[in-house]
Amino acid sequence: MRIGNEETYPDCPIITRTVELGGLTKQQLIRRLQEYSILLNEYGERLLTDEKFMTSETKYSLRTIELTVAYLGFPEGATTPQIYKKASELGLELCPLELGPYLRLEYLDQPEGDSGTSLQQHQAPTGSMTIATEILTEDDNFPKGFYLRRINDELWLRGYIADDLHIWNPNDHFVFCLTKKL
Repeated sequence: MRIGNEETYPDCPIITRTVELGGLTKQQLIRRLQEYSILLNEYGERLLTDEKFMTSETKYSLRTIELTVAYLGFPEGATTPQIYKKASELGLELCPLELGPYLRLEYLDQPEGDSGTSLQQHQAPTGSMTIATEILTEDDNFPKGFYLRRINDELWLRGYIADDLHIWNPNDHFVFCLTKKL
């Protein structure tokens, strides 16, 4: 157990970005991902092709913040509901699901992550960032959202499955929205 003055949001290292979203149909967005050679796993494909995945016809921008689970005040890790509740208390918002593909298209210089050989199963890969979004369905077998990673110099937009009991590690990175602008 860690004891002491842990840095927490807003007094911690963060990364902010402004991301432009919208203006593309779902098919145009998928084509754009293909043009940039962005790879998808099965869960990412399921999210993108699901009828609940909607794209905005209107372009808009979002300010996002990237920080670790520990910087949200969980030095030992936390569940998704705990993370989302704390983020909300701190004034952070969940992101629209469509942010995942748009952020992937804008964040092409993501640093290389762990090759996966030392990963524990059912854990976020080192170097990845998970987009905090509303859950589309309570079905534990349906992807809960997207995460971004770069592995072997290939960019990925991946979907993931995690139930409400899954404990995210303190060093796992999440992206939340700071403000929504139209």
